[in-house]
Amino acid sequence: MPNVLITGCSSGIGRALADTFKSAGYDVWASARRDDDVAALTAAGFTAVQLDVNDSVALRQLAEQLGELDVLINNAGYGAMGPLLDGGTQAMQQQFETNVFAIVGVTQALFPALRQRQGLVVNIGSVSGVLVTPFAGAYCASKAAVHALSDALRMELAPFGVRVMEVQPGAIDTHFAKNAGTQAELLINPQSPWWPMRESIRARSQASQDKPTPAVVFAAEVLKAVQQQSPPRLLRSGNGSWALPLMAALLPKGVLEKVLMKRFGLNKTL
Repeated sequence: MPNVLITGCSSGIGRALADTFKSAGYDVWASARRDDDVAALTAAGFTAVQLDVNDSVALRQLAEQLGELDVLINNAGYGAMGPLLDGGTQAMQQQFETNVFAIVGVTQALFPALRQRQGLVVNIGSVSGVLVTPFAGAYCASKAAVHALSDALRMELAPFGVRVMEVQPGAIDTHFAKNAGTQAELLINPQSPWWPMRESIRARSQASQDKPTPAVVFAAEVLKAVQQQSPPRLLRSGNGSWALPLMAALLPKGVLEKVLMKRFGLNKTL
């Protein structure tokens, strides 16, 4: 029975992936940070792992438990919303620790297990790393970094028979928008120079739920790609996953920025 480790399985994409791979006959190791989420995953029949993806000690222990690994899905992450200068370097550091640094840390820790099976690493990026929008700069930057490190890892792991597939979801029906909205509210305050644009900031935090694709549909497409003899280097899935990168590629940069500035209320003087 092939095995898969999926990070960030408490809800949303992670839980949908865990359910889908389990139904396909995989031995699913599903990670989450909170005790109640781990308990729920255990009750659902997964090999549940309590894991902070930035905890190097916990990662080493997990690698020893696994021994061999067929598929690693680096899914854990969140979206920091709001003006870049409101969040500052602290928000950027927190965003990159979870969305970027953890991918390298988890993959590094589990590389020996992946090498044993000549496995596959699946990194969950986002179209937000291709089409950058205002009020989501930290998140967009983190996902652009995921795209870059996926390309580098693909080349560096190839001599060991370990493959790398990047996934760029579009709008997927998850709790992402709710969580992103909570993150945005933490920054929105009357002292911010962008306080007059608070409704536009809120609108950006909810943009991922524009006609979203069901998470189970997305998970099924990921499973199908993983099971191919030669998995694609890039999988785009979900509403907007092709249209938005195409817009970013075809529209002149200045035109695209004007469109986005108008969309999010930045075409006025404060």
